[in-house]
Amino acid sequence: MENRIKALYIITILAILAFLGMQGYWLYGRYEYSLTEAETAAYGKAIEILDGYRDSLSGSKDSLSTSLTRQSNFNIDFSTDSVGKPHSRVTITTHRFKAHELLGIKEDRRLTQEEMNRAAKMVMDNIEAVECATETYDVDNAPSDASVWGAFKYLDLKPDIAEVDSLLAAAGLDAVVVTEVSDSSLWVPQFSRHASLLTPSAEILFPFSELERLNIRVTCRFPFSEVLGSMLNSLIAVAILSTFLIVCLLLQFSTVLKLSRLDRMRNGFVTTMIHELKRPLSTLKMCVSGLENPRMTTDEAMRRELLTDTRDALDTLSAYFSKLRDITFNDVTQIPLNISDVDLSALATRVMQAAPNPTHKRVSVLVDIPEGLTIHADPSHLYNILSNLVENAIKYSREEVSVTISASETPDGVAINVTDNGIGIPSSDLGHIFNRFYRGQASAGDVPGIGLGLTYVRLLTEAHGGSVAVESTTGSGTCFTINLPQR
Repeated sequence: MENRIKALYIITILAILAFLGMQGYWLYGRYEYSLTEAETAAYGKAIEILDGYRDSLSGSKDSLSTSLTRQSNFNIDFSTDSVGKPHSRVTITTHRFKAHELLGIKEDRRLTQEEMNRAAKMVMDNIEAVECATETYDVDNAPSDASVWGAFKYLDLKPDIAEVDSLLAAAGLDAVVVTEVSDSSLWVPQFSRHASLLTPSAEILFPFSELERLNIRVTCRFPFSEVLGSMLNSLIAVAILSTFLIVCLLLQFSTVLKLSRLDRMRNGFVTTMIHELKRPLSTLKMCVSGLENPRMTTDEAMRRELLTDTRDALDTLSAYFSKLRDITFNDVTQIPLNISDVDLSALATRVMQAAPNPTHKRVSVLVDIPEGLTIHADPSHLYNILSNLVENAIKYSREEVSVTISASETPDGVAINVTDNGIGIPSSDLGHIFNRFYRGQASAGDVPGIGLGLTYVRLLTEAHGGSVAVESTTGSGTCFTINLPQR
């Protein structure tokens, strides 16, 4: 049985660990999914903002109200190098002129498209007189000619990083923006996802001016708490489900342990009960055998001794069965009481005289109760209460045993103290010693018992409307206090 419980204990722990591992793996996947969703949404927002910002700069550059006008010729040359590798190059020749000056129009007026065309024709008719600039760009990695033509309109654009940063912040993105020039032209945005789960961030490399190889690098940060917040409902559901299942497993294992403990207690109870019953039964058997002997019955002193031993054995059996009967009551009010006036000093003296005196111990029982102190109680039950406490004091002690039974009047009744110099009760056991069948650390040795004595004391005390308290120091002794109210 013990091996099965150990196996069940190991299986339960492994099941809990496996379940927690599965939940952790699921949460990890859910976190990755939530983070990926957040990164994809941030990428879409950032690209839309950067495209719009670049187009707005390009539109303002080509505004017809600009005093300095450009007219460019755009040529793409294709060639092959010495090893036969294709090579592409774009040449842009730009003519800069002031259209307002050529047309003789004040610069504060916006030119019409017709006026711009007329100014361009005047430039072409006299091209040698116009300022000219030629730039050449390698476009080997361009995806198509159309991409090169489209990149022309973004030439000479200079982004304002502060403005870009404010636009991204307005869109709810926590981002760091920088510009950089790459070794080769970048034609499509590049996106790098997070590399760390605790401090996740994604990078977007946006080609701002492809021909000039000018890029904007945006690093979007995603706080760990915000990602977890987006999956709050999932976390709550997992926490509730995990707690429920783990509690069920623990309760199941706890129930098995309790059943096993009850089984051991039952076996121990039966064994101890047989042992306890064997002594008075052996005495009775011996006495009956003696009464059958004619020589022993003719001896009057011997006959009286046999009868006395028989009566004591029967009293022991009767008290034992009465104790078992009282223990079975679910309510202390069901325990029958025969209340009468009891001379407490005389009753304690009887307990002292009947106290066991083991041969391997020196026992001293002292009664310190004022003569004439009378209380209202059931004398039989009160005798059993004190007898149990004195027997326990003698059992759980060293070779030198000193037990004192004292009493004093209180405002509510009488307090009876049973004090000893025994081995004491550990503090971890004090809260359990009155439970049925409980045997503490001090009972782990060869001391006989079934763990019902103190339960019996508590039940009988409560049946009188009183209470029992205990104070103990390990190695120094114990004091039980019975408080009985007097009406």
